[in-house]
Amino acid sequence: MSRSFFGLALVLGLISAVGPFAIDMYLPALPRIGQALGGSPGAVQASLIAFFIALGLGQVVYGPVSDMVGRKRPLYFGLVLFGIASVGCALAPDIGTLIAWRFVQGLGACAGMVVPRAVVRDLHTGTEAARLMSLLMLVFSVSPILAPLTGSLLIDAFGWRAVFWAVAATAVFSLVLLATSLHETRAPEERVGSNLRSALQGYGILLADRHFLGLSLIGGFGVASFFAYLANSSFVLIDHYGLTPRQYSIAFAANAASFIGVSQLTARLGQRFGLAAMVKVAATAYAIVMLLAAGLQLAGVDSLAVMLALLFLGYGALGLVVPASMVLSMEAHGSIAGTASALGGTLHFVCGILVMALLTPFANGAPVPMLVGIAASAALACVLTWGTLRRPALTSAAA
Repeated sequence: MSRSFFGLALVLGLISAVGPFAIDMYLPALPRIGQALGGSPGAVQASLIAFFIALGLGQVVYGPVSDMVGRKRPLYFGLVLFGIASVGCALAPDIGTLIAWRFVQGLGACAGMVVPRAVVRDLHTGTEAARLMSLLMLVFSVSPILAPLTGSLLIDAFGWRAVFWAVAATAVFSLVLLATSLHETRAPEERVGSNLRSALQGYGILLADRHFLGLSLIGGFGVASFFAYLANSSFVLIDHYGLTPRQYSIAFAANAASFIGVSQLTARLGQRFGLAAMVKVAATAYAIVMLLAAGLQLAGVDSLAVMLALLFLGYGALGLVVPASMVLSMEAHGSIAGTASALGGTLHFVCGILVMALLTPFANGAPVPMLVGIAASAALACVLTWGTLRRPALTSAAA
């Protein structure tokens, strides 16, 4: 593997991680934010949901714009907006202001979510794209593995507001990285004909493509199951099981490490067995493990060790589903890669927001609502996988 290949994955992964860093780093602070700003758990979770809504909505714009003007300029705009909003979050005097600034922060962060996927498709397809995507996710893992621990250390030393000053600093670093280490992958001649009309036509093509929609929703409900964990895990592990913020960050990092570690096998297994076949097996395994976790909890087995072990196994299987489904969904849409990445990413967040919104009325700090939400999402992803990839005609090219 060339150094330039890994170097590209490093740059794209770090830029992609800016948004998730703003999620994962402040998760240990959620209970303290509620106490400091007088917000209920539901109100504090609304700051997370506002961020996700912005991530989903903004991608619809950034994707086509990156097809029209190139990949780098939308990234510059998004990172600057993200940095400004991070400062606003750090200075927020009440929960309502925090929610508003989190929405703006999400609008900036989504540039780093959608554009790097389009860059991958600009340069590679098939197993090479899967290899680059999995490497990108390896670098991306710096957020869920290190961010909660870093956040807990900052919170203990300086309070929860320090988290947002830290993510503002990451925006500045990412801007420097973007300016010095990433070249433009959307050549001017490729932008000819890319305009608002072509963007709308592109969305029409994608929305009429059942294969694209199915693959996007497979990844979407896989991501939604993790969103259910993001929104509820700090209350479950800290309040219900009595972990400290630092212990929570270690437990969170273990699940992220499982997801990222197994995702590195995506290209190798995809090359040997076919990406489609691999996704079917991994999605099935994920659903079985998550249904078992929810079933044991409903049966009265309220064990932290059992829950964490099953989450570790399940998120490992999910690590094969998400990157491969992304690659497969964009395989036939290279000419509108930005638009395809945007719509796919938006569908991911729509699924995640839907699941979080459905769980919010039942969120009481106990494990059952969280695990039921995770299991239901995993089961839907499994059903969609077998429905979308059941016919060889749909998968031969990618497999």
